[in-house]
This record gives sequence, C-alpha cells and structure tokens, in this order.
Amino acid sequence: GEELKVLPKTAILVLIELENDLDLGDSKKVLVADHHGERAGNDRPTSLEQVWRLLEMPPERWGKGVFADFPLIAANDRGYIPAMRRLGASDDEIADIRARDRAAQGITPAQETTAEEAIARRRLELNGRLTIVELPHDKTATVTDRMAQGASYQNLLVISPDEVNFFGDGGLVCRLDKAWPGGWYGGEIPKQGFWGRSMEGLSSQAVEAVLSEALKSRPDSG
Repeated sequence: GEELKVLPKTAILVLIELENDLDLGDSKKVLVADHHGERAGNDRPTSLEQVWRLLEMPPERWGKGVFADFPLIAANDRGYIPAMRRLGASDDEIADIRARDRAAQGITPAQETTAEEAIARRRLELNGRLTIVELPHDKTATVTDRMAQGASYQNLLVISPDEVNFFGDGGLVCRLDKAWPGGWYGGEIPKQGFWGRSMEGLSSQAVEAVLSEALKSRPDSG
C-alpha cells in the first residue's frame, strides 16, 4: 500500500504469524516470525521465541521477572497442554494460560456453553481412537481445552459449519495436509499436532474416511 512506499529504504518489516503477501520486490525487507506450516515442529522455535531473538533479548531474562510465564506461553504454542505439563506446570497454571488464550480469541460464554453441549454429543469411532465433535462455531479451543483436561482423546476431529479441524497424531496431520493442502497445521510435528481447513472443496465425511483408513492400517497404541 501507500504506507509501505514511504518507509525508509533501510526499514525491515516483521510479520508475526501473518502471511507474507507484500509485493516489496526485495524479500530481505521482510522477516516472518511464525510456527505454523513448514515452520512448525517440536524442535523449531515458537513465534514468541523468534521475536525474543529478533529483539536480541538476554537469554538469562527468559522466564524471569515480568517474563516469568514466557516458557509456558511458548510451550502452549508449540505443544499445547502436554508440553506445558512437561515443564512441570500445575493445573492452575495451565488453566490460566488456556483461559488467556481463549480470551485472546474473543471466545464468548455462549460459545463455551455450546461446546460443552457438543462434547456431550461426541462420537467415538474405532474403539475410541478417533473422537468426533460437531461444533456450531469455529472456536475449537472450547472443545480441545475441555477434552484435554477431562474426557480426553487420542485423535480428535472437530467439525464446524465453515471449517474442519483435527488434533492428534503428527503423521495423520501430515497426511491430511497432503490430501487437502491450503489449510493450516502446526504443533510438535512429527509427534503430535493440529490441522485445519475451510470446508470449501471438501466434506467432513471425506476427512473422516481418510482418518479411519489411516488408523485401521496401524496398530492400536492403546
């Protein structure tokens, strides 16, 4: 836009979890901090860690003082609740981080309530190896947070009116992305992760079929 044209020639734009769709003619003018898609992985820095390094913050200040909760925030971004537990987070600390996450997403009390109702109607397939929840909105954290701290799941498929999201085995995440590219994925790939895509050009039944076929072809880890 016009704003970009008046930036100093030495300026560098930092895009934090934003798509680089700026036609600047010089990729060196843009830095991307993200932990999704090809940048995801259990050995890759999260967006918060990437920004910390870009700002050249002292490593010894990480997790100290006003930055005390940064390790948990990064763990939440990389590997969700299991990753926070591996850092020794208490149930109260996890609940606090997840509540702040949902608040940042603008989730409403009504959406929380409908998620509880959707979970109560969940379907269990393949002896519980695949859990399917039909949610009337796209705020999937209302389901995953409750499932992770309550009903639990091995692999979870959340079907919303306009999109479908999967949470579970990293190999299944990669398989879904290969079958229907153009969506979003991340997490602790290749171990665990998430995948999602708009409903345009696909059906939830097709996604269920791919997951069922893949799970039937591998042994049940119990």
